[in-house]
Amino acid sequence: MAKPTTVKFGQFFVRLSDGAETSTFTAPCGFTSKSFNRSKTFGETNVPDCDDPDAPSWIERDVQSMSGSISGEGVLAKSAIPEWEAALASSDSIECEVEFVYPDGDSDIYTGSFHVESFETAGTRGERVTVSVSMQSDGEITYERTTAP
Repeated sequence: MAKPTTVKFGQFFVRLSDGAETSTFTAPCGFTSKSFNRSKTFGETNVPDCDDPDAPSWIERDVQSMSGSISGEGVLAKSAIPEWEAALASSDSIECEVEFVYPDGDSDIYTGSFHVESFETAGTRGERVTVSVSMQSDGEITYERTTAP
C-alpha cells in the first residue's frame, strides 16, 4: 500500500488580499484551527416511471448554485486586527486565497472573493483572548494546481 501525500497544518494557508491593483496576499496571524468548505445547492425533481406509475419515483438533482466558506479560530493576534477590521468594515467582498502546500512543493490554490460574516472575540479569566472568524464566498472560486519545477 502506498502512503498518501498529506499536508501539515502550517502548510494550510488562509490569506487576505491587500486590495491593491496587483494583490499581495497575507495570512493573518493567530489561527490554531481553520477550515475551507465548498458546497452546492440543488433543485430536486421527482421523476416517475412512465411504464409503472405505482413504482417509486427517483429524485433527479440539478445544480442551482455553488458556494464556499472559510472559518478559523485561534488567539487574538495584535498584528492581525487591522486586516480583519478592514475586511469586516468593507461593504465589498475581499479577495482571499486558500493554499495547501505539499512536501514536494506542489500546491493547490483556491481564489475568490469573500465577505467577513462574523468576527467574534472571547476571553476567559486565566487564558488568552481568542478569536473566531467566518467568511462567505461572493461569486466564483477558482482552483489551480501548481507543480514544483
